[in-house]
Amino acid sequence: MECHCLAAHELPHTTELYAAFLGDFPRTKKFYAHSPDVSGARAAAAEVRLAPRIRQGVCDGLREQNAAFGARPDVARNIDRLAGGAVAVVTGQQVGLFGGPAYSFYKALTAIAVAEELSQGGTEAVPVFWLASEDHDLAEVNHCYWLAEGGLQRFELQPEVNAEGRSVGRVPLGENVRALVDRARAALEGESSEWVEAALRESYTPRDTFASAFGKLVTRLLAGRGLIILDPLGTRIHRLAAPVFAQALEEREALTGTLLARNRELEKAGFHSQVKVTPRSTLLFYEIEGKRIALRQSDGNLSAGGSKLLESELRQQLETEAAKFSANALLRPVVQDSLLPTAAYIGGPAEIAYLAQSQVIYERLLGRMPAVMARAGFTLVDAHARKILKRYGLEAREVMASRQRLRRSMEFSSLSRGLTRQFDKGEKDLTALLAKLRKPLGKLDRTLEGALTTAERKMLHQFLKLRGKAGRAENLRTGVLDRQERTLIDVIYPHGAPQERSHNLLPWLARYGRELLDGLGARAAGGGKQHQVLYL
Repeated sequence: MECHCLAAHELPHTTELYAAFLGDFPRTKKFYAHSPDVSGARAAAAEVRLAPRIRQGVCDGLREQNAAFGARPDVARNIDRLAGGAVAVVTGQQVGLFGGPAYSFYKALTAIAVAEELSQGGTEAVPVFWLASEDHDLAEVNHCYWLAEGGLQRFELQPEVNAEGRSVGRVPLGENVRALVDRARAALEGESSEWVEAALRESYTPRDTFASAFGKLVTRLLAGRGLIILDPLGTRIHRLAAPVFAQALEEREALTGTLLARNRELEKAGFHSQVKVTPRSTLLFYEIEGKRIALRQSDGNLSAGGSKLLESELRQQLETEAAKFSANALLRPVVQDSLLPTAAYIGGPAEIAYLAQSQVIYERLLGRMPAVMARAGFTLVDAHARKILKRYGLEAREVMASRQRLRRSMEFSSLSRGLTRQFDKGEKDLTALLAKLRKPLGKLDRTLEGALTTAERKMLHQFLKLRGKAGRAENLRTGVLDRQERTLIDVIYPHGAPQERSHNLLPWLARYGRELLDGLGARAAGGGKQHQVLYL
């Protein structure tokens, strides 16, 4: 595969914080504990202090969970290594339908590559994927976009149970998933379709939840790479997190004050705060009648929804019903790293932004923080899309840059060869004619040279404008331009965002097989310093 790299700032809508984190880390250094690379991960590994009881309890839970996901012996061996003292390279993602957006896999592949690099350098490390199964926004995970013949298809699953406010990891898929899997399988194309179909069929069954199905799918597709899956909703693992929940409850006012101060620091430095924090915020969610509700504070009192809660009762419940509590986005990584010996966390732009806020929570509650590293980012361009790019003399970055400029470029280049040659010749002839006039006009009156330059610019502008209009007229006659523009947008920059945020990876795997995963894994070793456009 041919690779063209883009710097972070070349991707549209890149935040100032993410661009600085990748390109000018000293500007962001105070918001993180270590450099965003393998050397930073090694430094973080030296700071890991995980109680043997916690390590053993988590590993016991991981053995149960990964066996249920259908993990192979390579995963069991890595859990044994973790139990024996290895550090973890952690990443995670919401449990999106059929694996969610492609970057879910890019995160996993980056974690695998970084863990291997650490191990080869003498720091034993294993990759761990943390399922964000506690999240309760079903609308973010119940759909995905599938690139198939004819363009992007949207697949959406509506559960048969009322899932409003419930942690998505507990929501059963139900019978509706059968027809959706059949639709998805029918849309697959390529020599590896049977492999992907089998993984879908075995993972997404009516009795599975969004979390268990996601875990099974990733386990099957990334088999042989040693990736450990962790579901925080597991009773054994969740119970081990209770002390961090208790500490967040006890120190809630101080933590909120610290976060508000951190947000002011970020804004003063020219950056943004990813997660909104107010004086009423806490870092916890509390479950009432199966719904996950933000725990809030005011004048020393606590409430969730419309219910007032006593701190003494919450403390007691933490000892007996820890499953009622869960962390918000800022506390979640601290909970994660209280359970795992994390040397590095692999994140995307949003996670890297909220970890700049979470750093003050790490300092107060954990006393250490892992290195934060950017995940690898990819845009995949198939042969058909590449042929269209070549036809119009375009690069993928131009498709991402501006829809209007893309259209103008395509219109300009869309004429027949004969008409294109005539326009090219006309432009040269016009330029040559005006050039011949420059010297005699200058002799006659030097001020006329400026007038000639202005006239030349206006004439060429109108000439090129006419060429664009001819291209539009050609499109109205054939419709080819509309179809090819739609193809480029669907493949490279769907929904006004990078491909990896919309496309599901499974159709690509069906077409290009395990070799695509191998290639992505090899290129993920460098992390996300640059966005890679891969021509397949």
